[in-house]
Amino acid sequence: MSRFDLTDLSRKVEQQDKGIPPLERWNPDFCGDIDIRIARDGTWYHEGTPIGRKALVKLFSHILWRENDRYFLKTPVEKLAIQVDDLPFLFVELEVIDGDAGPELHFTSSTDDRVVADAEHPLVVTENAETGEPRPSLAVRFGMAGRINRNLFYRLVELAQAEPCADGGEELAVYSRGSRFSLGRLC
Repeated sequence: MSRFDLTDLSRKVEQQDKGIPPLERWNPDFCGDIDIRIARDGTWYHEGTPIGRKALVKLFSHILWRENDRYFLKTPVEKLAIQVDDLPFLFVELEVIDGDAGPELHFTSSTDDRVVADAEHPLVVTENAETGEPRPSLAVRFGMAGRINRNLFYRLVELAQAEPCADGGEELAVYSRGSRFSLGRLC
C-alpha cells in the first residue's frame, strides 16, 4: 500500500468542493492504494484510525467513485483505491413527505447525502445468505449504494402494506414517488 499525504489530498478536495463534482468526466491515472477504509457502520478510517472530522469525510464522500466493484477517491489528477467493507454509504435518517405523486421516502446518510427512493434510486432488500436477515439498501450515485440501518428498516416495515404476491402469499411493500418497493415476503 502506498503512503499518500492525507492533508494534501484533503486540501485538493476542499479547493474544489461545491457538492458532487463531475466525476464521470474525470479520467485520471490510477495512483495506487491509500489506507482508507469505510467500515460497515459508516465510519471512515485512515491508517486504522477513525477520521474524526465529519467535514473531511463528507468531502471525501463527494469524490467517491465505483469502478469494476472497486472504490476510489477520484480527483481530476489522481485516482486512489480505498477499501469498503460493505457499502460506502449508511442511511441514518428517514423523512416521509406527501408529494404530488403520493408518499416520498427521503433518506439522509451519515455523510449528509439526501436521496429520495424512486425509479432512479431504488430501494432493494436482499437476504443475508448465512443469517436470512434482510439487507436493505438504496441506490445513491455512480453505481454506488448505501445500507439502510436497522432502525430505519423497522420504520419502513411499520409504513409498509401487506400485498398479495403473483405466485400466492403476501409481501410487504412501500411506495415512494410512485414506485413500489418490496421489503420481503411474509411467511
